[in-house]
Amino acid sequence: MLWRSGQLLRRFSTARVYYKNKLKLALIGQSLFGQEVYHNLRKEGHRVVGVFTVPDKDGKADPLALAAEKDGIPVFKFPRWRTKDKAIEEVVEAYRSVGAELNVLPFCTQFIPMDVIDCPKHGSIIYHPSILPRHRGASAINWTLILGDKKAGFSIFWADDGLDTGPLLLQRECDVEPNDTVDALYNRFLFPEGIKAMVEAVQLIADGKAPRIPQSKEGATYEGIQKKENAKISWDQPAKALHNWIRGHDKVPGAWAEVDNQVVTFYGSSLLDGSVPPGEPLAIKGAEKPGLVTKNGLVLFGNDGKMLVVKNIQFEDGRMIPASKYFSKGETCVVELTDEEKKVAQEIKAIWAGILSNVSTVEDSTDFFKSGASSMDVVRLVEQIRQKCGGLQLQNEDVYMATKFGDFIQKVVRKLRGEDEEEELVVDYVSKDVNNMTLKMPYQCFINGQFVDAEDGQTYDTINPTDGSTICKVSYASVADVDKAVAAAKDAFENGEWGRMNARERGRLMYRLADLMEENQEELATIEAIDSGAVYTLALKTHIGMSVQTFRYFAGWCDKIQGSTIPINQARPNRNLTFTKKEPLGVCAIIIPWNYPLMMLAWKSAACLAAGNTLVLKPAQVTPLTALKFAELTAKAGFPKGVVNIIPGSGGLAGQRLSEHPDIRKLGFTGSTAIGKQIMKSCAVSNLKKVSLELGGKSPLIIFSDCELDKAVRMGMGAVYFNKGENCIAAGRLFVEESIHDEFVRRVVEEIKKMKIGDPLDRSTDHGPQNHKAHLDKLLQYCEIGVKEGATLVYGGRRVPRPGFFMEPTVFTDVEDHMYLAKEESFGPIMVISKFKNGDIDGVLQQANNTEYGLASGVFTRDINKAMYVSEKLEAGTVFINTYNKTDVAAPFGGVKQSGFGKDLGKEALHEYLKTKAVTLEY
Repeated sequence: MLWRSGQLLRRFSTARVYYKNKLKLALIGQSLFGQEVYHNLRKEGHRVVGVFTVPDKDGKADPLALAAEKDGIPVFKFPRWRTKDKAIEEVVEAYRSVGAELNVLPFCTQFIPMDVIDCPKHGSIIYHPSILPRHRGASAINWTLILGDKKAGFSIFWADDGLDTGPLLLQRECDVEPNDTVDALYNRFLFPEGIKAMVEAVQLIADGKAPRIPQSKEGATYEGIQKKENAKISWDQPAKALHNWIRGHDKVPGAWAEVDNQVVTFYGSSLLDGSVPPGEPLAIKGAEKPGLVTKNGLVLFGNDGKMLVVKNIQFEDGRMIPASKYFSKGETCVVELTDEEKKVAQEIKAIWAGILSNVSTVEDSTDFFKSGASSMDVVRLVEQIRQKCGGLQLQNEDVYMATKFGDFIQKVVRKLRGEDEEEELVVDYVSKDVNNMTLKMPYQCFINGQFVDAEDGQTYDTINPTDGSTICKVSYASVADVDKAVAAAKDAFENGEWGRMNARERGRLMYRLADLMEENQEELATIEAIDSGAVYTLALKTHIGMSVQTFRYFAGWCDKIQGSTIPINQARPNRNLTFTKKEPLGVCAIIIPWNYPLMMLAWKSAACLAAGNTLVLKPAQVTPLTALKFAELTAKAGFPKGVVNIIPGSGGLAGQRLSEHPDIRKLGFTGSTAIGKQIMKSCAVSNLKKVSLELGGKSPLIIFSDCELDKAVRMGMGAVYFNKGENCIAAGRLFVEESIHDEFVRRVVEEIKKMKIGDPLDRSTDHGPQNHKAHLDKLLQYCEIGVKEGATLVYGGRRVPRPGFFMEPTVFTDVEDHMYLAKEESFGPIMVISKFKNGDIDGVLQQANNTEYGLASGVFTRDINKAMYVSEKLEAGTVFINTYNKTDVAAPFGGVKQSGFGKDLGKEALHEYLKTKAVTLEY
């Protein structure tokens, strides 16, 4: 009975006990609980050969990882152990390399494959916070209280391939007090006794005395995970059931109800006997009888007429106050601390006192900044806590969001307990081996920080234009999915961390996102190539490269958005101060085209986010994949949930809903003029939302005889054939002066014949496939119309005889003003050339401006006076002189006339996503 003697020794002596038999252990798990189990196992002489925990979050390691790294123990931080129910071989091999004899899982949120569970000599043991077989599942403590159990406890069992069904090794139990909460049970019994029991269980195994008692089928239950969305209170219950529901969700996830049109969460419930106390009525949605705000808290009534009282409440913005102060809403509640947490709190209080030297005593109500601290003191505070509190990783933002000492300690405790950690991002990738790499492509809607199927389960095929094959099925967002995404964005803006975040922190996240995009640029460019047909080398430089630059540019703007002071007439004898503030609009919708899927996303969303908005973005139906990969990178960069939402689907359904949605305050669209008009109408009729439109173009390029002809040919071809002609600012019509017309055409055709048409992933390819078959068919029809109207087809005009959607680069001449080719945009590799008389500058300008479009334009001449005159007269948002397609993240981009209004890129783009507020005060 050695293990019993050891147990008695620990009970009556503080001396360290060493047993004869010791094991090599692998610890798999996380949290402060895991850290304490680790420390105690090592104290008892067991050898920890490896720690397997979760990846760092925002540069902060889990407490278990911190302890092991400090001791020089090998630490592995795998995001996951398996994918699609199959163990990841590299992960399993890394695990096997440590040579453990037993796996110990004190608290683990990851799914561990059976290859690992069964690998060690002694298998694996797991801690579970219930008396098994009752309350299997991840919310066991919650359900112990929700169902009104008289006994609580924990089990340590041998892991098997079931859900908490393995043989029992040992169990401990305790009485459930009438007003116990999850926190109270955890602090009083499950945490301290659980640590001791884990050490005891390991020693039993080492001594060969560990039992394997099969779990009984009788009394077995399995309950689902309790999350915020299913913790809403159902009021048609007896008071005791309401009490159990509230305390069973206290503190996580928190039982809630709707009060005054907002979610209010209840904490600290207890049953109340006697007569109804005096108080002020508070209407609660769904409750037959209003609550009463009394001096002792919020009194609630069950359907049996009995009462319970709630001590504390929390609002949607995170403020927690005594329920008795509901109508004043002025105080904050502090969580109950364990003894260990109290020690940490005392150490932090000493650090506060050292920084706030002018404060005699640091109280819970002491405000860090109102007591004289500056931003440099924030850095000092964070670093001192990291140094003196076991490497506890805080962010500067944690201080700004909890400026009072009591609130700050509450935030620290939540971090120590892991209660404020985000759920691990789960991505069900579609994988493809392409371009000497394995692409991992998300394919579901990205809503509120999670990849989810469309609500109705609908999907559609996204097609590779190189060969017409299906890449994968993608979720087809419904109206309900759009509404969910908008609700998530609205909540993130109004109630979430994003709305409280300072501008510099916002910029830091955007810089981090740009870095991740750059780190993944080869994968992004490959996805762009197979999904849109973009030539890989062009995708790498432009589609992806400029996207990275755009996010970096606007990240730098985040903390430079400023209003101004304005001198006004004074209202004598008083004086006035008037100033303006630039504020974000709120939830913005962005609808992007298929020609530059990621770059158009970046052009709009970077400015939108820099201004402090949240967004719902709909990629083009035919090119959704880089947008969904981008969504994954925003999560990895640390963007709060709900800030970025991506909904693949059709314009007629998802796009139309975005334009009509009453909670969206701004819509940015790039696409055709016809759709732009419909969007503008819907935005006006719905809620008069702000709109910016980048629409169709028929950009004129004028080439004078005094140009540098070699350059004009080269640039002119780029103006038409760049990105297969699928380019918003492509030169839709070239005007070539008569004296050089024939030579220009001859050289163009000569250069076209040298172009290699083929696989966009081939590094020598010049010209890839058109984006999708319907567009190819439209281009071929465009050429047929040109021939019928009398334009001269000099070259091309046909589909390339090979799989995929390839079209020959095409040249038309003798195009007259009345022809279809002269008026309508092709959006493809079709050069439309018109000849103009020598020296007729004003005549060619009249022809160039004879269009309802005005996106871009260009002129080639060596005469600077002529160039400047032409640039002044051209009716376009952009004029290129002796160059073309030269856009830059710092230069505003947008059109006039029916090419739309509003700007992308440059400082001006920020104004599209900001509102100006004027403030006047009298003094």
